[in-house]
Amino acid sequence: MVICYCWGMDPLIREMAEGDRPREKMQRLGVRALSNEELLALLLRTGMKGKSAIQMAREMIQRYGSMSQLGLLSLDEMKKSRGLGLAKASMLVALFELGRRVAQEQVKNVVLDSPELIYQHFAPQMQHLPQEHLMVVLLNTKLHLMAAVEVSTGTVSETLAHPREILHPVINRNAYAFFLLHNHPSGDPVPSRPDCQMTKRVREATELMQIRFVDHVIIGRPGSGRMPYFSFKESGQW
Repeated sequence: MVICYCWGMDPLIREMAEGDRPREKMQRLGVRALSNEELLALLLRTGMKGKSAIQMAREMIQRYGSMSQLGLLSLDEMKKSRGLGLAKASMLVALFELGRRVAQEQVKNVVLDSPELIYQHFAPQMQHLPQEHLMVVLLNTKLHLMAAVEVSTGTVSETLAHPREILHPVINRNAYAFFLLHNHPSGDPVPSRPDCQMTKRVREATELMQIRFVDHVIIGRPGSGRMPYFSFKESGQW
């Protein structure tokens, strides 16, 4: 039997050669061999009239720009994707959240004493956020993660918080130490003047209260001739 495809349309998964189907490909080559589109298609399971699950997955990724951006969608936003009902949208949102929680568990036994490690573990969840988010990351005596508390959400270019708002979770949860973490949606991690002023005020407050302030790290994105993060401690502005 000859199968004819319409020009510009992907074949349905059941019409693909068996070795090219995502499920069979994963069984043969392992999950790392699958593209983002194929992984998302496995979760979608079925496509819609005129579109395969792979084509739907591709269009969703293209619409939002990346898997990271797709993972930030709320349930209501996810449901707006054509072809997704409540069941599929709920499953996708739940799986992205599960991935974030797994990532948080993996960092719990890591000694978070360098900006490289901080960037490595927190960049995937912060570097594509459309607004600035300021996090206070609480540490125990071994400098292992206790909790990450969001204290402020700002505009596209700025987030502000008073030292008392920053130190409240540190004191309330009896943390041994903490570091500040926030993102720059522009991708450029160079601190703004308000960033520097806030860091200075927090340092002065922690010195008076004898609380260990490990660092303030700004999460950006890789770019030509620059680091993808900025560390106040590493830069000498400490």
